[in-house]
Amino acid sequence: MKTKKKFLTLTRKRSMVGFLFILPWLIGFIWFYARSLVMSVQFSLSDLTVNTGGGYTLEFVGLDNFIYAFRVHASYKQVLTTSIGNMLIDVPLITFFSLFMAMLLNQKFKGRTLVRAIFFLPVILNSGAIVDAMDLARSMMSGGITSASAEMAAEASGGVGIAYYIQMFSSLGIPQVLIEYVSGAVSRISDIVNASGVQIIIFIAALQSIPSSFYEVAKMEGATAYETFWKVTFPMVMPHIVTNVVYTVVDSFTNSEVVDLAYTTAFTDMNYGLSSVFSLCSTAITCLILVLVCGFIQKRTFYYN
Repeated sequence: MKTKKKFLTLTRKRSMVGFLFILPWLIGFIWFYARSLVMSVQFSLSDLTVNTGGGYTLEFVGLDNFIYAFRVHASYKQVLTTSIGNMLIDVPLITFFSLFMAMLLNQKFKGRTLVRAIFFLPVILNSGAIVDAMDLARSMMSGGITSASAEMAAEASGGVGIAYYIQMFSSLGIPQVLIEYVSGAVSRISDIVNASGVQIIIFIAALQSIPSSFYEVAKMEGATAYETFWKVTFPMVMPHIVTNVVYTVVDSFTNSEVVDLAYTTAFTDMNYGLSSVFSLCSTAITCLILVLVCGFIQKRTFYYN
């Protein structure tokens, strides 16, 4: 009896390649992050006391830290709600702004490399030392150039503020929710541009990977630029939209006020149990948002092989 040799199918081979690709990350996750996550859960259910000679002592308190965070703490619920609201506003704006800028930067024009570098500069400028220097310069300019610019802008606009335009759009029957969304986006346009550097690069790579034959066929069929975008470009970059949404949500969470509050509670107030509650709840909500958003997008995603 000849034994049959088992050959791997193409799908299984690709699955193994994908698994080997993420294997270093998986090892690092299990070795470093999973242990820290278990310890955070343990801290959140205990009252941690740092010993004088080193180490710490845990006293099990159950859900007391969770109850204190949501019922007693003065600012956690407000900070958490504000951070989630800003995340829900910024993520779609950053994603579509990045796609728009990537389409512009993918065109052939003089100085394209320089313009791409300028849009990626905020990623470099977000380093700690540079951020501190920028904050110092901004505080030194307050009361000087900044106030003068504000006065010039007020004089140029005839003293008309943003409240006037909000009231005007409200009188036109535009929904208040939409007005608040747009006004909130405009007030954070600088943050949106600063947070779009990596996403723009990912979208440029996605646009350059689209076969040129697709556009040639669309042109031969008489498709307009609008139709070409919705029938060719947008479906082909949908997998990268999922990637950018995940990256933007995680980046927004790591830079939110919740993380600052958890850090201050742990290393300033020395309340490690309450800080662990802040981190765990925020992480759970962020993961839930990722599951819902990615599940919604992936049902409408086309994967080209």
